[in-house]
Amino acid sequence: MIQGITAKIAKDALVFALVWLCALARADDALINEVSHHYAKNDGVNIHYVKTGQGPLVVMIHGFPDYWYSWREQMNALKDRFTVVAIDQRGYNRSDQPEGVAAYAMPNLVADVAAVIRAEGAKKATIVGHDWGGAVAWQVAFALPQMVENLVILNLPHPNGMARELASNVEQQRNSAYARRFIEGSASDPEILGGYPMTTQTLANWVKDPAAKVLYEAAFQRSSFTAMLNFYKANYPRSGIDSAVAPATPPPQLAMPALIFHGLEDTALHSDGLNNTWDWSKKDVTIVTVPGAGHFVQQDAPVLVGETLRWWLSSRYGL
Repeated sequence: MIQGITAKIAKDALVFALVWLCALARADDALINEVSHHYAKNDGVNIHYVKTGQGPLVVMIHGFPDYWYSWREQMNALKDRFTVVAIDQRGYNRSDQPEGVAAYAMPNLVADVAAVIRAEGAKKATIVGHDWGGAVAWQVAFALPQMVENLVILNLPHPNGMARELASNVEQQRNSAYARRFIEGSASDPEILGGYPMTTQTLANWVKDPAAKVLYEAAFQRSSFTAMLNFYKANYPRSGIDSAVAPATPPPQLAMPALIFHGLEDTALHSDGLNNTWDWSKKDVTIVTVPGAGHFVQQDAPVLVGETLRWWLSSRYGL
């Protein structure tokens, strides 16, 4: 009898899981058909972005290697209350791919985000960034505080935390070895990705959902691998070269509320970098650590990130 009940519970759980996964897949498919496509121009460079929803503006910025679709779950979570915009950073997918390392210097990346906000006819927005998108989001908040209403960062410590950990944390130094390969190498190097060549397939290897992986491979086929590496060559901290990611001179105090997510299984960015973040802000800072989630926390824990983001932003706007 107990064995039969156990089997039924397991079967019901499997059915529920399949229904839930199918619902997510349908929501993702619907989002692809639902979003509108736009371009913002920054000094001759066209930045592609997608848009859905209605309400206060939220601008989402992806990292490496990624594109706007990284935010699909969070866009679905917010679109009934917010206008949600997700950009392709320069070099990626449908955005322009200017040549030269200097084109990917941080001031240009910051200006891309400002161009998107202006293209939407807004004076300010909530800025959300992951990985390199997080690095850009921090710098938009420091350089253009008048345009940033709220700041949301995923798996990219405050620049002061990054500087401290790179200087003193042996594990973080070891974790950053991949960045040194990117800075010193080229997209044609056969072992640039830690033993693997840089191809559409290897770049999409981290994507767990088979249906999403196909979309990622297509997006990376449209992208520039050289541009992806130029983000590191132009901005990643290294000896003798100052970097906004981990500056020698601390940036100004953060002037707006911040929400920070960090997947604790991240093998690239150590969670110790979060320490003291609250000391570098004039406003409140909310930190959410996520056990079991890795570097791509928005995809490893989409429900937690989406629901928390929705609650936090709704409370800010009184929605």
